[in-house]
Amino acid sequence: MSHPLKFLVSSATLAGLLAVSSMAHALAQRLGESFVFEPSRLVAAINALDAQESAALTRVIDTLERTSAVEVYRLQLAANEVGFGLLARADNVKITLGAEPGNIAVLYPDLSVPYRSIFAKIIEGIEAQVGAKVQSYAVGGGMAAQDILANLKRQDIKVVITLGREGMKAVSGLNREFGVVVGGVVSAPEGEARNFPTVSLAPDPGMLFERLKHFMPGAKRVMVVYDPRQNAWLMRLAREAARKQGLELQALEAPDLKSAVRHYQELLASADPKRDALWLPQDSTTVEESSVLPLVLESAWSRNLAVFSSSVTHVRRGALFSLYPNNMALGRQLAASALNYPGSAQAQSSPVPLREAMLAVNVRTASHLGLQLSPSQQGFDLVFPAP
Repeated sequence: MSHPLKFLVSSATLAGLLAVSSMAHALAQRLGESFVFEPSRLVAAINALDAQESAALTRVIDTLERTSAVEVYRLQLAANEVGFGLLARADNVKITLGAEPGNIAVLYPDLSVPYRSIFAKIIEGIEAQVGAKVQSYAVGGGMAAQDILANLKRQDIKVVITLGREGMKAVSGLNREFGVVVGGVVSAPEGEARNFPTVSLAPDPGMLFERLKHFMPGAKRVMVVYDPRQNAWLMRLAREAARKQGLELQALEAPDLKSAVRHYQELLASADPKRDALWLPQDSTTVEESSVLPLVLESAWSRNLAVFSSSVTHVRRGALFSLYPNNMALGRQLAASALNYPGSAQAQSSPVPLREAMLAVNVRTASHLGLQLSPSQQGFDLVFPAP
């Protein structure tokens, strides 16, 4: 058996906040006096609240949740209050109010097929992890943003999972009214993300490098050209991942298309196909699809240089391999972050790369490079050209 929801706060803070409400001085004194790190007395005091006092306490907690100086978590206390007693030894106990299955919602872009099916699979994964249906809203569809906001408030939503940039933009103005977890984006610029916990679509560099070493055991150097405004966070992870795999990472910054082309020309001219490989990140500046990508792939092909990518579409066009999202697993990961909110927000200072990934390989490119790969033996999830 467990007690109803309890809220933890220092006696001075709670007493002060309650005392300024219209009905609260007696209640503040009762709870303030009880909270002397004696859990049983606090539990008894809260259980003794009448309906009006409980409503007043809830309003105070709601007010606290919206302030910038207080973090709110939800706790379920066991009947013997052992867990509470342990928490009470901390110097500063925080109020808690987190997400539960019934108060998580999903915002996703209103796109046509096949993209709609991708988001549907992610939502399916979210619901599987949560163990219940979640409210979902198509951003940019028939429902206006203010109507979505009103619905979120009416349904007592605590955490919103946003998919894609449109979903992220839709919540960028929700001034701490909801917790936010971002998914379905490669990176989240600081001005938009506001330190929201973000699960990126960019594959984990460590997983990419491990796969490279599997295909090319003799590889010694990975070359990459990137825009630091988009992928500085990813390169920090890549440097450590390269070290663990015994690889040298040559990462060149390119803030514009002109400098990116110059870097590629220099790298391709000096690359050693026996020991080098070129990595194409998801980067709209340095891996521009209409001109830069064809140039790089054609030049690499003529030099027998392996190119691997963070984008599965590049494998279709000739890159050796890529990792791409397992959408169901991605949904589960987003849901876990939402259920752990705000703990996930506190622990995360930069995006989390994609780790639940599937493998796409271009067997024609592999054959051209002299790599003998058998799709049936390698466990490839997607093969190009299609057999």
